Amino acid sequence: MKVVFLEDVAGTAKTGDVKEVADGYARNYLIPNKLAALLSSKTSSQIEAQLKAKARKQAQTEAELAEVAAKLEGREVFLKAKVGAKERLYGSITSADIAAELKNITGIAVDKRKVELAEPIRELGTFDVAIRLGKDALPKIKVTVSEMEAEKGAG
Repeated sequence: MKVVFLEDVAGTAKTGDVKEVADGYARNYLIPNKLAALLSSKTSSQIEAQLKAKARKQAQTEAELAEVAAKLEGREVFLKAKVGAKERLYGSITSADIAAELKNITGIAVDKRKVELAEPIRELGTFDVAIRLGKDALPKIKVTVSEMEAEKGAG
């Protein structure tokens, strides 16, 4: 039975593919789960329209990510932390801290999982950090960690 796939089916086909599949597979699994439809001129034209709409939406999303990446590229984030002996931090600076500070500075919300840190920052200094917004959108920012001022008038 010839069907046109409405969704990606792992190991079988991608959206929009036309394939010959077993009758039982099509009737009992693909068609009831709306993963595929019988091949006809109507369904093929509908699939073509869906693919075009999906491509337009994908292009728009990539353009928006590129715009955000351009705004973030080269930005510098300044964070203050308590410091102990040998310029080691009490605790660490994590991707969540960097994402929160980026939101304060730029107003752009960045998911903490998009901030690429091999490990949390545990010392003073300047670090280059990449933010993976999308497949091609990978702006780099500088994170500068400095010592927090000691509170005065404690007595």
